[in-house]
Amino acid sequence: MAAALATCDMPTVIEGVRTAHGWSQSELAQALAYSQSWVSRVVNGQQTLTVSQVQDLAQRLRVPLHLLRFGGAGSGTAAAPRAASTRKGVKTTRRRDFGKAVAAGTFMATASRQAGEVSAYHGVDETTAPALRSITGGQRRMDANSPARHLLPSAVAHVQLAEQMLGNARGTPFHTELSASASEASGFAAWLNADLGDMGSARMHYRTAVVRARQAGMRLLDVYMLGSLAAFEIDIAEDPELGLGLVKEAEHVLGPSAHPTARAWLACIGALAHAGIGDRVAAARAIRHAEREIVRPDNAEPPWPWVFAFDEAKVAGYRALVGVRLRSPHEARAAFAEAVAPSPRNVKQSALLKVELASTHAEAGDIDEAFRLAQEALTTGVRFDSERVVSRVRSFRKRYRGPRAHCVEDLDNRLSSLVTGIPVSG
Repeated sequence: MAAALATCDMPTVIEGVRTAHGWSQSELAQALAYSQSWVSRVVNGQQTLTVSQVQDLAQRLRVPLHLLRFGGAGSGTAAAPRAASTRKGVKTTRRRDFGKAVAAGTFMATASRQAGEVSAYHGVDETTAPALRSITGGQRRMDANSPARHLLPSAVAHVQLAEQMLGNARGTPFHTELSASASEASGFAAWLNADLGDMGSARMHYRTAVVRARQAGMRLLDVYMLGSLAAFEIDIAEDPELGLGLVKEAEHVLGPSAHPTARAWLACIGALAHAGIGDRVAAARAIRHAEREIVRPDNAEPPWPWVFAFDEAKVAGYRALVGVRLRSPHEARAAFAEAVAPSPRNVKQSALLKVELASTHAEAGDIDEAFRLAQEALTTGVRFDSERVVSRVRSFRKRYRGPRAHCVEDLDNRLSSLVTGIPVSG
């Protein structure tokens, strides 16, 4: 194997990996994502490889690129494979001695690091992914009390940095962890774009977050990003059918033996989707499922660092939101009373909750309280330049069909002032 790596003898490398795994050639082709006939030609020395193909195969086989040598290659191609007639005579020996060859390859990797050849990693090492995650975590904490437009430029730049580091990590042991870091960075950029009302950019970043989570092989991260995209489609894009489809996909990825918090959270998002469609029975069933999950004894710690513990209060909050969407004001108000109010440090989330609560008061006929809450939410939305909060207040006003009291006129005047730029008189 050491000699094969040193001469870029990819047929020997590929055949050795296949033998070590005990794969058939069909399984090898599936692992490489190439056709079996193409892989057969490569293994038998009948297919010349380009440099880009060698790099791609090395990445899929998890062979560090810095161990490969391209000496003897022609312009644009890797070193020519050995002739098939020569290779047939050494197959038996190669299989017998593969354990020794792996040890030789390991020795080469160690020697390369000692010789300073880790420069091929382009600045990526074991500290890169934690550093990127730390930046994302700091940005998320700042989001609670900072306008999204202030955070977005740095968040997008951070996504670009994470993607650059991920590209540099191809063929290194750090690629998986950096994929997860890039997923988290894209997920936060999606959240900021959603807050600013940029639906297209939000979807783009959410989809990137899902792709990177799958490349990382982290099922919970994959589910978290899928669920976040589902919540975006349900709650912001107002497309509950699409959101429900994403929830079902996330549940399939999660599997039946996952952490109770993950199952409860997805069930609550599904309940919102059912409520948006108008399916009262399915929404109630999903909420009951979430309530069963949170009381399980193994629901002690959250399964991921991106959410807080999911408990009775959290489910009560979702039950209240379901009540709002199903136009059940008394049930919604009772559920809001059970739910713990969001931390005052997260003022934008608090404003969104106030709009939902305003809807329940309006449905129950308590107009003054409803519009007082809407006014407070609008003040927060304007202060933090949150299009999400302002749009939610506008939607609340559009749904209201009650008497035109003074509190209604006051809100109308403020909303008009946001459009015209003319300050409200008096």
